[in-house]
Amino acid sequence: MLSVRAVTHSYGNRLVLAVADFELARDEHCALIGSSGAGKTTLLHVLAGILRPTAGSVTLDDEVLYPPVERSDRWRASRVGVIPQMLHLLPSLSALDNVRLAQYFIGNADSDAARILLQDLGLQARMHARPERLSVGEQQRVAIARAIVNKPRLLLADEPTSSLDDANAARAVELLFEAARMTGALLVVATHDARIRERFARQVHLNRALS
Repeated sequence: MLSVRAVTHSYGNRLVLAVADFELARDEHCALIGSSGAGKTTLLHVLAGILRPTAGSVTLDDEVLYPPVERSDRWRASRVGVIPQMLHLLPSLSALDNVRLAQYFIGNADSDAARILLQDLGLQARMHARPERLSVGEQQRVAIARAIVNKPRLLLADEPTSSLDDANAARAVELLFEAARMTGALLVVATHDARIRERFARQVHLNRALS
């Protein structure tokens, strides 16, 4: 379960995030809805363990994400998978090695997991291709594989359909649901895309914070 309580974040005196309390049950899908500047990406960074909030708490399966003693990046990376808006695939590495890099980061020695995962996502014939040789949809599947190869408890995606046409946007959401099912993760998607909002029974609405 994910629990968010009284979370706010400020840069100096400027309040950029103030979110109402919410909880997500295991295997639940949720969309973060809000206009540009409402704090969707900031909240994703908080949930990912990247950005310590100014106030409030985040608990994932009874573990506090921001305890007084800082947890390691490896600890967070083993529990949270992130698909950023800009996919950040390393251009010098193949699709397979981009996924294996996530394993290497946390010391995951399962050498077959990345290969099997890419096969399951329909990339068996493309796993040795570098990102520049992949279509946008294929790159997105590699990024999804990278995010879930370590079997995270929480899967986060930032505006995953912003640059896609209608058909590919629908397919991208299906892939995210499928990825969450494969790992048993909670799925949280930040989006302003009206085409996909109806796919999420749970929605958390963010309003622009007033500093």
